[in-house]
Amino acid sequence: MLTTNFILVLVVLTNLKLLGSSRLGASIRVVAAQGVILGFLPVLAHWHELSLHFALLAVGTVVIKGVVFPWFLFRAVREAEVTREIEPYVGYVASLVSGVLALGVSFWMCTRLPMPEDIASPWLAPVAFFSIFAGLFLIVSRKRAVNQVLGFLVLENGIYTFGVGVAARTPLLVEAGVLLDVFVAVFVMGITIFHINREFDHIDVDRLSTLKDS
Repeated sequence: MLTTNFILVLVVLTNLKLLGSSRLGASIRVVAAQGVILGFLPVLAHWHELSLHFALLAVGTVVIKGVVFPWFLFRAVREAEVTREIEPYVGYVASLVSGVLALGVSFWMCTRLPMPEDIASPWLAPVAFFSIFAGLFLIVSRKRAVNQVLGFLVLENGIYTFGVGVAARTPLLVEAGVLLDVFVAVFVMGITIFHINREFDHIDVDRLSTLKDS
């Protein structure tokens, strides 16, 4: 459990790093690192019942979240020729404060929710909910489409983290289906970002909302 808790602490730190980072390249690397970290979670959380199921889940997570997704996003950033988010809807200091508050709310909320007796760690559910909150916050508080895609990935990482806690009851086919859905979503988002930038010379969704029919 100690190793599992260490991984969960790293997930919290990477979420806070994302909330306070303006550089798109650094944010993509952080999400990639978070994906690799979470790839080891099924194996470590269920070490006493390790099977091919958990090994395949871990390998698939590391490859897709740690390699494939970042490659798509780095390519989108290169095509768009942007390096940072200058003026988000919510400033970075306020974002970090909101993140700390969301973390506290997550722990408070999970003390009042019924949890499985064999959950991998008592920290797992609060960290999962915090990731979901952080992902939603990134989606609504950032103007760059790339950051919104990163928010979507962090949100999915939160769902994945919670699922790992009950992975012994979850069929591998369902988990593979979720990973495939996320893969398709990020693939489509990457293509969308490329076409938005090609047509309008930017990927600032705030500016797109001001477009009017001629």
